[in-house]
Amino acid sequence: MFLDLDSGKLYIFVGGLLIFGLLEFWFPIRQSRSQKLQRFVFHALVAALNTVLTRLLVFVPFLMWAVYVDEQGWGIARWLGLKGWIEIFTSIVVLDAFDYAWHRANHRIPFLWRFHKAHHADTGMDISTALRFHPGELMISALVKALWIAVWGPTAVAWFIFEILVSFCSQFHHSNLNLPTKLNSFIGTILVTPRYHSLHHLADRQFGDRNFSTIFPWWDVLFQTDIRQTTALGDDATFGLPEGRSLAFSPLEWLVEPFRRRNMDLAKPQATEEGKVS
Repeated sequence: MFLDLDSGKLYIFVGGLLIFGLLEFWFPIRQSRSQKLQRFVFHALVAALNTVLTRLLVFVPFLMWAVYVDEQGWGIARWLGLKGWIEIFTSIVVLDAFDYAWHRANHRIPFLWRFHKAHHADTGMDISTALRFHPGELMISALVKALWIAVWGPTAVAWFIFEILVSFCSQFHHSNLNLPTKLNSFIGTILVTPRYHSLHHLADRQFGDRNFSTIFPWWDVLFQTDIRQTTALGDDATFGLPEGRSLAFSPLEWLVEPFRRRNMDLAKPQATEEGKVS
């Protein structure tokens, strides 16, 4: 069953890249295409490396752990007796809250930030940015997700749907897709949008250290880490990190980014115009 679900996840992942890739090509926010081929090739190679490594080092142990937790009946969801669509919906919401906390921790804890900053080192932002994660971050994340499974105890179907939503939403909110303002506002009440998440990738860290949500934007609102603006970020926006910008697409520099001392200053929480602090 897990193997079938994983194959389905791969097909949906590739489908999402094609869908959002075409949409951002037809309806881009930022018009510059000067690095398009370089970005695509680089991030495709990153995705290929991560796929191979996670298959070799993570996939089988993670499945064995999930099966073991299921057999033992561990987890809050099991103890509460949640079943069917109630269990699936509740699991998605709870796991997304875990994901918010984990993402925020990656910006607060220096050791975790070392790996996560390889993602933020991208000097642009489009669908391919969703592929730009350091394998070290993915390995650490797999261990943390194993803990989520033990604590919450989602069914295999609930976990599969959550992982699909995380993948789809990551592709969506990293895409260079220009949603009309009214449509963006409507979707933004339910899901994280490209306009919302683009602020998280700004080189100005007082913005880049906000908007941590992955699927639902509610967690940023609840914990006062949200920031919004009415207009989309255009070609004049500066994405990425302050140091080493010319090395953003160097394979070696990206791989050793966690071991470099550059960009290690964590953002200091600052008040927004609305008086919110992170």
